[in-house]
Amino acid sequence: MMFSLNWLSGFFPDFTGDIHGKSIEHVHTDSRQQKPNSLFIPIIGENFDGHAYVEQAIHNGAIAVFWDQAKALPQQVPDDLPIFFVDNTITALQEMAFHYRKKIDPIVVGITGSNGKTSTKDIVAAMLKAVYRTHYTDGNYNNHIGLPLTILSMPIDTEALVLEMGMSNFGEIEQLSEIARPDYAIITNIGESHIEYLGSREGIAKAKLEITSGLKSDGYLIIDGDEELLYHMHKKANVRTCGFNHTNDKRIISVELKHAQTLFQLGKDEEYSIPFLGEHHAKNATFAIALGELLNISGALIQQSFLQMEKTGMRFEWLTGNNGVAIINDAYNASATSMKAAIKVVKQLHDFKDKVLVLGDILELGNHSEMLHRSVAEVISEPVTEVFTFGEDAKYITKAMKEKHSLIPSTHFRDKQALIEALQPYLNKDTVILFKASRGLKFELMIKEVSYLQ
Repeated sequence: MMFSLNWLSGFFPDFTGDIHGKSIEHVHTDSRQQKPNSLFIPIIGENFDGHAYVEQAIHNGAIAVFWDQAKALPQQVPDDLPIFFVDNTITALQEMAFHYRKKIDPIVVGITGSNGKTSTKDIVAAMLKAVYRTHYTDGNYNNHIGLPLTILSMPIDTEALVLEMGMSNFGEIEQLSEIARPDYAIITNIGESHIEYLGSREGIAKAKLEITSGLKSDGYLIIDGDEELLYHMHKKANVRTCGFNHTNDKRIISVELKHAQTLFQLGKDEEYSIPFLGEHHAKNATFAIALGELLNISGALIQQSFLQMEKTGMRFEWLTGNNGVAIINDAYNASATSMKAAIKVVKQLHDFKDKVLVLGDILELGNHSEMLHRSVAEVISEPVTEVFTFGEDAKYITKAMKEKHSLIPSTHFRDKQALIEALQPYLNKDTVILFKASRGLKFELMIKEVSYLQ
């Protein structure tokens, strides 16, 4: 049981039906899901209205529903069904999540950032699971609907809750932080994602700092200490900084990349390894280590948790393709910063004769798109063997490569099949191929084809 309908009526007193003795085990917004003893919340979107599917939800186990009071009830709804009338079902979902978070009262860690928040979430969750009963964001449930649903999916015995917080505009992180009320907050970095809406990196930094809006008065903020736009936060008593600069509270001294893992050292005597590749992942792990220190988790236990962690798919995911070719699927999302970081990692992989880059569009860059795509070419150099770009604005990567008279071949494609054919000579065990693009490019379909081509 999550909560009783009597408990719920304390926050939503306008209801009909019989609520006595009834308890909720699931909260959901998808009427197609088989959810016994559930509360169904119909969401109104641009092209759909969940209220139209209430009968399906009841058939699939809903024993109570939220209902927009401006809408008429279908005649088929049972008279004794508990119906809570609200002004707005999304707002009601968020309010209920706030109260449920307060009811369970776990340690809450909120994570945001332009890049790396999902990997950092995975790392932090792995560490906390070594000590606490831990619940955390699944997939991309990190927005104004997904975050409340994540909170409402945590078991009643949850001791630690890790919440990823995404955004595309001002005010969104503030809202999520006010719902979640984090005890600890992490800002992984300030990149260019959603610059189309936020105008500048300064705007992005301001939006990410909204995570402090709901931060407990005695809570801690852990940040990328190498980011100049966050320097003004360094002197605050509740801030911990992580990174490579010597001024950081947790300073990364050295990083070494080996197959499928990154080894790094903090200070003089702290050594760790993590099953992600890249300096940026060493920093992501350092955020977790700084949090672990605040929670009195030992370094040995943190290291052990790193080795047992589960990773979200399509984020620097290693695959074996046709004829043994090594494929790196990093196509869940992209920014110029994360694309450059991925390329730098590939350049440091010494076990392959050929290193091939397949780079697609970075979306939501607005007027900054050409400049930021061109900037990717700045890090493409030997030992990269060849570059293939795909999409619309990814062509600027190839153009920049040609303009700097690089000896590395770079070709732009608008047809995926033509690109797949061009990859044929590289489908062997001596090659590693990086696939990197924004989610909208659906590179996973191309990866699947490459994996099965004979």
